[in-house]
Amino acid sequence: MQIGILQTGESPDALRHQGDYPDFFETLLAGKGLTFRRWAVLRNEFPGSVHDCDGWLITGSRHGAYEPHPWIPPLEDFIRAAYAAHVPVVGICFGHQIIAQAMGGKVEKFAGGWTVGPTEYDFGDRTYTLNAWHQDQVVKKPEMAKVLASTALCENAALLYDDRMFTVQPHPEFRKEFMEGLIKHRGPGLVPDALLADATQRLDTPLDSPSMADRIADFFLTRQAKTTGAEKLRA
Repeated sequence: MQIGILQTGESPDALRHQGDYPDFFETLLAGKGLTFRRWAVLRNEFPGSVHDCDGWLITGSRHGAYEPHPWIPPLEDFIRAAYAAHVPVVGICFGHQIIAQAMGGKVEKFAGGWTVGPTEYDFGDRTYTLNAWHQDQVVKKPEMAKVLASTALCENAALLYDDRMFTVQPHPEFRKEFMEGLIKHRGPGLVPDALLADATQRLDTPLDSPSMADRIADFFLTRQAKTTGAEKLRA
């Protein structure tokens, strides 16, 4: 199954040696029956059609979904077109937010502040500990979206849109080393020092990124199986 990665952000220059955002997702989802193509939508590089790949993954970004960048309206159009065409989409952090905004939700800077570092997300069936790095969040979910996970500081931490789109606020693709780099190179002056210090102390917390990777891959592959089955019935 081929997944198109829609890149909406880039690693800080000081951390680029660790890889860029599409690299992290290809590593996270390696060996799960998926192949990948990339489009840098933050530079207005868009696929010609939502059918150019079997599914789509929208990355994180330092940009806000509500900011007036020229690539955001066409990305929202692409999201709505993929939903209408039943092409599966996964969104991570900014991807989670821009999907919610495109589908009628609201994204803004959370008045309660930042969430940084290893954080527990209760999905009902199990709890995932994943790295987080955000102040922006979905403060009002789209009407058709179902909340899958929440935290005390993030009510809409994971959303499911029928069986077509699955989105999460945290970063399963961020390893300890990259989070440590964000704290050092991007955090000062942006995130309160006390939160950075607390996150640093928790960096060795075991993460459930492999389990979330399985969940993401299962979402894509199950959707592909349903589509293939429907096509056979129509044949």
